[in-house]
Amino acid sequence: MLTPESTSVPDPDRALSDDPDSTSTEGPSLVAASQRFLHAVRAPDDRGHVLDAARERLADASPDELDALGPDERLAFWLNVYNAATGGALLAEPERFEDRRQFFGEPIVSVAGTDLSLDQIEHGILRGSQWKYGLGYVPNPFASAFVRRHRVADTDPRIHFALNCGAASCPAVAAYDADDVDEQLDVAAGSYLRSETVVEDGTARVPRHLLWYRGDFGGRSGIRALLREYDAIDPDSISRIRYREYDWSLALDAFRTEEESR
Repeated sequence: MLTPESTSVPDPDRALSDDPDSTSTEGPSLVAASQRFLHAVRAPDDRGHVLDAARERLADASPDELDALGPDERLAFWLNVYNAATGGALLAEPERFEDRRQFFGEPIVSVAGTDLSLDQIEHGILRGSQWKYGLGYVPNPFASAFVRRHRVADTDPRIHFALNCGAASCPAVAAYDADDVDEQLDVAAGSYLRSETVVEDGTARVPRHLLWYRGDFGGRSGIRALLREYDAIDPDSISRIRYREYDWSLALDAFRTEEESR
């Protein structure tokens, strides 16, 4: 497998500092708390108390607080929560990855008093209640009330290059910020697509995400447009697209520092 180009992770010490713009009388903002959660997962030995505090902040948040998140805040928040919850669970108990169906489907993190699974966050909240196995074409009519209330309004297919489920073929992890989430997702999409696309004899072998969620990307024409947009292929030299196998080997080292990303 080709190693994905890493995406930038803000300095955890700076992110964990007291920032008057990201705190309130109730504690850090939800986006800041999600970043703290992710940073603490990366360094649990140094910041065990921060990890506990971040988890408590998310669990104790009110549904109204979640409602108040703007579109970019909501997107950054849930990306960070997914990646932090995944990393935290697998770093603590790697054996959970042996039964992936159970791992993705069982509750793993509490937000606003509601226990959520990774599937609920990814396919419910971030993909707008899509059926996990529907290739991006089949909505899930049985989404929970929490998911229906807090899912993103406008889905962004670039999330597939930002979510890390613990497998070797997953994209690298970054801490997403509401002010820069669009640019950060562009960096994540471009670096992953370029590093994971192999071109040979007129055939582009591309990440399997593009098959699993092809409806999210606009079908075959949308996939080609995406690959061209991020310079993953030369459209004049590609006649066929094939999908690479996914490496499900457990890999928990995709946490990059800002220095490692340069």
